[in-house]
Amino acid sequence: MAEHTFDSVSRDLRAGAIAPVYYLCGEESYYIDRLGGLIVQTALAPEEQDFNLDVLYGGDTAMERIVERARTYPMMAARRVVMVREAQQLRSLEGLEAYLQHITPTTVLVFCHKGGKLDARKSVSKLLAEKGVVFESKRVYDNQLPAFIGQYLRAKGSGADEKAVQMLVASVGADLNRMASELDKLLLALPKGQKVVTADMVSALTGMSKDFNAFELCEALARKDILKANQILAYFRGNPRGFALQQVLSNLFTFFSDLLTAFYAPQKTEQGVADFLSRPRWKVKQEIMPAMQNYGAMKVLHILAEIRKTDAASKGVGGCKTPHGELLQELVFFILH
Repeated sequence: MAEHTFDSVSRDLRAGAIAPVYYLCGEESYYIDRLGGLIVQTALAPEEQDFNLDVLYGGDTAMERIVERARTYPMMAARRVVMVREAQQLRSLEGLEAYLQHITPTTVLVFCHKGGKLDARKSVSKLLAEKGVVFESKRVYDNQLPAFIGQYLRAKGSGADEKAVQMLVASVGADLNRMASELDKLLLALPKGQKVVTADMVSALTGMSKDFNAFELCEALARKDILKANQILAYFRGNPRGFALQQVLSNLFTFFSDLLTAFYAPQKTEQGVADFLSRPRWKVKQEIMPAMQNYGAMKVLHILAEIRKTDAASKGVGGCKTPHGELLQELVFFILH
């Protein structure tokens, strides 16, 4: 059986193919919320929702009550939706199997289980997959965020320049609900007739400098641009509120991990390395390829170890009380020399 994706489930819903039961689970709550909302919008007209939408919470209800609501027929509508939020707090799924064997055809039963997934070995899991849709919303990693941003903006008839995307990834991170909220704010701020979100707009929204940030630091280190690296360090020291050492260290660790991996790429061309790393070609061109000329694999291994040491020191390991700005300065000196 093919795995259900967000796009495939959304496409089926918009085509009117509504399953009798959905189990939405996984680490990424954004897609669970989106699909839950889409199911309600597709199954019920706005005027039908008052009498035909039941929202229950896993921590406050038992399966017996859920099944009881699912057995209730709709009122002046073709369907009834029973939405179980926080399904991860249900004490047991006992009783659901009996319902799945004799589903009420006018009910759409939806479970929203955040932060985990079904045990595929259990019979109830197999029955859910057979009778309905089991969707796992997998965690999104930082390297997948540019694609998410591009897709989100394209769906709304807009786009963003590369630096704007970099800044959004650095300032927001892999919280898709927050990312969507920030993108909506940027879309509202777009001047009339403008379709592209710019770095200046992101800077105004987030307070992040478009010239002095974690991504610019990575690029400066990749090129061994000592002057630019020191300018960024000076900016961080003068703007401590806009400087989060953990975010910078995370970006540096990701970058140098990618660099180490790139040395093992079968083809050392821009496209070959981009394919091997599953990174955008522009990023490989701007950062990885110059860095491969400036660093050897052994030096990169030492850099990764030093980043780990800096991370530990920043958290007070060993009684370290060195200010974060100084820790970063020492790390950058080690990287460049």
